[in-house]
Amino acid sequence: MTALVSAGLLSTGAAAELPKGAAAPAFTTRAALAGKAFGFNLKAALARGPVVLYFYPKAFTSGCTLEANAFAAAIPKFKAAGASVIGMSADNIETLKDFSRKECRDAFPVGVASPQIGRAYDVAGPSGLTRRTSYVIAQDGRIAAVHSDADYRSHVDKTLAAVRALAK
Repeated sequence: MTALVSAGLLSTGAAAELPKGAAAPAFTTRAALAGKAFGFNLKAALARGPVVLYFYPKAFTSGCTLEANAFAAAIPKFKAAGASVIGMSADNIETLKDFSRKECRDAFPVGVASPQIGRAYDVAGPSGLTRRTSYVIAQDGRIAAVHSDADYRSHVDKTLAAVRALAK
């Protein structure tokens, strides 16, 4: 990841995202599931199947709460398709522990998007917030789909369709 950033291979545009087919930058971070903190490792998650990595601006804001609720409701469908989901924001782990219980409904983890992760995935936005961008990462570590839209409503449907397309 650092090599990609330092080599200037990642887009630095204000509203760009990593392209389909690019290698997803590997990372580890602190995450929370059902109110408990743990270490999340993307490479380990990919060993179990595709990963939906969705970035959102801030926990407990209206759009981010509704998006988390929608992902939580769809988790059985993602699991049936063999994929896991993790939400990412620049919030601290204590906030994410609370958000994982109340809004993610103990259904999927949320992780800390450090500034380095935000830059690597080209989602670093204003004031340290991340832009609303969803990545579907295939088990081989390549980006299979990208959906970047400030409106949260299409992220679940678009990423679920992309996960299902991987299985075909």
